[in-house]
Amino acid sequence: MQNSVHNLKKLPLLLVALGLAMPMAPAQAADNYPSRPVRIVTPAAPGGTTDFLARLLAAQLTKVWNQQAIVDNRGSASGVNGAEIVQQAAPDGYTLLLPYHQHTVNAAIIPKLPYHPVNDFTPITQMTEGGLLLVVNPSHPAKTAKDFVQWSKTTKDPINFGSAGIGSGGHLAGELYKLMTNTKGQHIPYKGTGPASIALISGEYHYNFMGLTGAFAQVRAGKLRAIAVSSSKRIKAAPDIPAMSEVLPGFEVVGWYGVVAPARLPKPLLMKIHAAVADYVKSPEFAKVAESNGSEAVTNSPEEFRQFMLADMKKWADVVKRAGIKM
Repeated sequence: MQNSVHNLKKLPLLLVALGLAMPMAPAQAADNYPSRPVRIVTPAAPGGTTDFLARLLAAQLTKVWNQQAIVDNRGSASGVNGAEIVQQAAPDGYTLLLPYHQHTVNAAIIPKLPYHPVNDFTPITQMTEGGLLLVVNPSHPAKTAKDFVQWSKTTKDPINFGSAGIGSGGHLAGELYKLMTNTKGQHIPYKGTGPASIALISGEYHYNFMGLTGAFAQVRAGKLRAIAVSSSKRIKAAPDIPAMSEVLPGFEVVGWYGVVAPARLPKPLLMKIHAAVADYVKSPEFAKVAESNGSEAVTNSPEEFRQFMLADMKKWADVVKRAGIKM
């Protein structure tokens, strides 16, 4: 009996000892987060817009958290490799992904994608929203968006359009344009934006929905003509260029960047990461960066970002099915 009483007195000390060995509760983990470097996986090679935004975000988080944030470039397989790394990582906030619009498009064009682009991740927030630029060779007869639609519907010549590759944003925008105008056009995929741009400048095909940064450079140099932006409204970086929706109501192709984490990220960690990223996206400094790339800074709640990505998936799945796109 005496031994039993003695053991009971030891019980609180034993529980304390065991408690020290147990993982921290989510709220406590968030209080101490981050206590080691955070990895930001980018599903793109160094040097592009994705890499640029990731490095800006990493520098900001390093400053705010007083803990290093490291960019890990995984540029291959249309972003699938990088996304899969994050999807399989522990939901502890130390591995994040900076996806872009290809992340949701992949669900429509890649058979047996090894993850669900939304449900297998924890959406944190969107960062930017932008469009593509419809460009033609300067010798093209269309000078306005209205001219272009009219030309598409009346020309007797075979129409062809180019893109950076099958399933790229430019490819899907071109297919959506065909569906909405009930016109024909042969898609010519190139191995990247550079070759596609050179081919259009050489007059090898008729038009391209091209990424804004690269397209603006060629337009300013007089090598291409800007017809319209694919966003639902005109953009601040080029207010004189109309939105295609002005002559083709309902046409919209949105490019975006955001931040996600592995699924089942505890809510206290989610809120802490969201606050840090959203504060930066709302800053005048980031707004200037986004505008310089032809985009706009956008931040939303984790649930709003989830619904945005689900809607994007649904839209492109429908376009891919109707257009009969095959990888």
